[in-house]
Amino acid sequence: MAEHLASIFGTEKDRVNCPFYFKIGACRHGDRCSRLHTKPSISPTLLLSNMYQRPDMITPGIDAGGNPIDPRKIQEHFEGFYEDLFEELGKYGEIESLNICDNLADHMVGNVYVQFREEEHAANALRNLTGRFYAGRPIIVDFSPVTDFREATCRQYDENTCNRGGYCNFMHLKRIGRELKRQLFGRYRRRRSRSRSRSPQRHRSSHDERPHGGRGHSRRYEDRDHHQESRSRRQRSRSPGHRRGRSRSPVGKRNRSPVREGSEERRAKIEQWNREREQENVNKVDNDSANDSHENGNGNNGYVQNNDESSQQQQE
Repeated sequence: MAEHLASIFGTEKDRVNCPFYFKIGACRHGDRCSRLHTKPSISPTLLLSNMYQRPDMITPGIDAGGNPIDPRKIQEHFEGFYEDLFEELGKYGEIESLNICDNLADHMVGNVYVQFREEEHAANALRNLTGRFYAGRPIIVDFSPVTDFREATCRQYDENTCNRGGYCNFMHLKRIGRELKRQLFGRYRRRRSRSRSRSPQRHRSSHDERPHGGRGHSRRYEDRDHHQESRSRRQRSRSPGHRRGRSRSPVGKRNRSPVREGSEERRAKIEQWNREREQENVNKVDNDSANDSHENGNGNNGYVQNNDESSQQQQE
């Protein structure tokens, strides 16, 4: 049951929560809506309700005096407001997107949606904007559940095919020129590229200046050294020499190879081994000859003794 409710949350099948409020952060029924408008306690997106006042608020293309307005003047007015608002909101954190509705319905007219890179930046902006005024009107700001503007935007409006006009229930986002967009959002791209280009040099300098294992040593290198050390320790514990009780090398000389002897020392040892072997062979021959002579002597005495006994018997 819980999985089913989670799967339909914020959709048309959800009979408890309002899907329009979940998608666009506003509902045409307002407080009279039969479904709940659950406001988030924290969000990277802020809604500044009805903040942008168009010059042709009453009649599109006509000012308050009934005179036609040049569309270029309307666009200049909008871009001036956009730049002014961007500079003010940029004081509280990095802005991911700033969208202003071009709708005419009461619940969406002049709505401003600003999405920050971090939720903490949005919370900071909310604290600083609450209770302030813009152009003599109070700023109404609150967290918004909108995080994906692709779902909230009217696709037909982007294709100039929306037949509902300004009273569409989806966002009709007013666009700014490319030059202004590059000027405002390009600063973040340049800042990120500079930070990425500086980071390798900073890591290399700190790595060269500070010894391994110090405070400036990178955590990644510490983990790698610890892994290699533990791996070599396991290999030594599994080796046959370690099981037979062979002594291990000192800690300071663990990875050092044994010192090779010189040719003079090797030749001297070989000659010593040869002399010892020859001496062992000579001793062995002397021992064998001594044993043979001893055995032969015992045999002659017995033979002579037998002859003496036989001669004595003949004389008798």
